[in-house]
Amino acid sequence: MSFFFSCPARRAAVAGVLLILAPAFGAARAAARPAPASFADLVDKLSPAVVNISTIETLKPEQGGNSPSSRLPQFPPGSPFDQFFHNFFDRPGQSQREAAPRRASSLGSGFIIDPRGFIVTNNHVIAGADRITVILHDDTNLKAKVVGRDKKTDIALLKVDAGRPLPAVAWGNSDAARVGDWVLAIGNPFGLGGSVTAGILSARQRDINSGPYDDFLQTDAAINRGNSGGPMFNMNGHVIGINTAIYSPSGGSIGIGFAIPSVLARAVVGELMNERDHTVHRGWLGVRIQEVTPEIAETLGLDKPRGALVASVAAKGPAAAAGIAAGDVILEFDGRPVTDMRRLPQLVAEAPVEKRVAVGLWRKHAPLTLDVTVGRLDEKAEKLASALAAAPHRDQPQAPRVTALGLTLSAITPELKTKFSLSGDAKGVVVVDVAKDSRAATEGLRVGDVIMEAAQREVASPSDIVGRIAAAKKSGRKAILLLVQRKGDLRFVALRLDRG
Repeated sequence: MSFFFSCPARRAAVAGVLLILAPAFGAARAAARPAPASFADLVDKLSPAVVNISTIETLKPEQGGNSPSSRLPQFPPGSPFDQFFHNFFDRPGQSQREAAPRRASSLGSGFIIDPRGFIVTNNHVIAGADRITVILHDDTNLKAKVVGRDKKTDIALLKVDAGRPLPAVAWGNSDAARVGDWVLAIGNPFGLGGSVTAGILSARQRDINSGPYDDFLQTDAAINRGNSGGPMFNMNGHVIGINTAIYSPSGGSIGIGFAIPSVLARAVVGELMNERDHTVHRGWLGVRIQEVTPEIAETLGLDKPRGALVASVAAKGPAAAAGIAAGDVILEFDGRPVTDMRRLPQLVAEAPVEKRVAVGLWRKHAPLTLDVTVGRLDEKAEKLASALAAAPHRDQPQAPRVTALGLTLSAITPELKTKFSLSGDAKGVVVVDVAKDSRAATEGLRVGDVIMEAAQREVASPSDIVGRIAAAKKSGRKAILLLVQRKGDLRFVALRLDRG
């Protein structure tokens, strides 16, 4: 299986699956209504705002170390054109050094969102292009310029000057679309021109490992190469997605297509249209988060694993200013549910900078809502340093043994601060040994880790942890939640109490 880029030159193999990031698939929403007798009226209304996009890119022989034919337009399997182009450009005996620069073309789709000529498409459709041509519904060819692009969400904004207002389509609310709703896709598969397919919304919040903000809608509407960048419509004629990729064993549609949801796309396009810098400015909350496992959910009193557990809060960040603390579970952000850890960064990134939003939390077995003013993400500081593994050391014989957790613990001493490179103001209990086959080892606890809290209360000595374990067992709990610090990074670990 594979995922494909709409531009033949740009493909990515994902776990043995070909991800075609150049096909198109559409989605339209139907609120529990019967299948329409025909989509014709809707197609007549929407088609004038859907465009074909043609790009030209000059390829140098040494570019990427690939033969020029690898960057040529893709044709259906078995097409006579396919063999013709490969034979023409891959002539035997011609070295890359002898070959002259050549021009490769690529085809995609897009849609007009503003009568002034602003057009939305996928970034991979126009990436590397020297010339971009937009073909309107009436076959008018217009030269397009790139207004802005966002590689992380694979969205690009183009501008054409038609000398007249152009027909445009409106954004819809992808959050309101339900699995099972009718959807409609219009695009330019295989360069054939405006083509229409219909299907249903098959699933939501799909992660296909194409970027940090994956949150795709899935549809069974047929999508093929050249559909990338085209719109996915609901039954009200509103755009709820940008067709971006398909899951396929051969490059052809098998009924599994993916679209960028309009809630995300609209926010990104709005930033790209900003005349200041045409750059996307993402929201920032200032928290480090981790997954809520079943064990953690049990220790916190949650009904099931959900939300994002706050492991640490950035000093002077938006979350800290609002009162969010380590140990809180974020369940809702700006009125939208945080279904899992991966969902929160997407919601925060979409939020306008300086917007005041309500954040729903779970704290100490009870719900809580705080208002947070969204900050601006510093892209340079976005990548946080990974926690460094501490070098293994032997335990101190006199350290008390906590057999229920498989840990050997010690109070923090000057010697241990030096041995494990702990900060001068380090507080808590140091792990000096971890039993090889213990639950603690399985959960990733290491020698040199500092346990700062147990059962969401600070600890200062190994006996504190022993007491918390005893109290947890007495209350019938099956796990205890530990706050662990490693080289300055914090995370929560839930350890089962009924396992050695």
